[in-house]
Amino acid sequence: MLVGSVREGRFAPVVARWFAELAEQDGRFTVEVIDLAEEPLPLALPPVPPAVDPEMPRPAQMAELTRRIAAADAYVVLTPEYNRSFPASLKAAIDWYYTEWAAKPIGFVGYSGATGGVLAIEQLRQIFGELHAHTVRDYVSFPRYYELFDADGTLKDPTGPARDAQALLDQLHWWGALLHTARHENPYAGTAH
Repeated sequence: MLVGSVREGRFAPVVARWFAELAEQDGRFTVEVIDLAEEPLPLALPPVPPAVDPEMPRPAQMAELTRRIAAADAYVVLTPEYNRSFPASLKAAIDWYYTEWAAKPIGFVGYSGATGGVLAIEQLRQIFGELHAHTVRDYVSFPRYYELFDADGTLKDPTGPARDAQALLDQLHWWGALLHTARHENPYAGTAH
């Protein structure tokens, strides 16, 4: 899971904890949480983007993040919605990589005051499509998230979100297994220029 918010006082850890616990309980996933607030991620990109030079050198402090992103067979991106979009930290994390996203499935969990992060999710679908990733149809959304969780970070009524999360996980597992096999049996060449 890629946690996209780095804002001070952010709500992302509450939602990330809830989703990660569900994914672990599912039993089909090894869940790793990559929290961008804890990653040394430069916002300034190199002069030659990874789409042109996928082997471009990255700063040494990004080695572990690069390893973790490259190793994953599937991703869940957790995004808040700020001003009808996603945070700059998330865009930077996406843009530092290119082939690492290719032919891998991506699911989304969003939260915001009004739309539940849906506008941010729809924009992210376009970006990941450009990177040759496959975004799964179902997602989890928390509109007015501040009313949905109690003071301890427990979801007051988990029925709807848990159902949505299960649909997302089912799709992520199916696509993840299929694309894992495909990448290993017939390496994806769609990112070659």
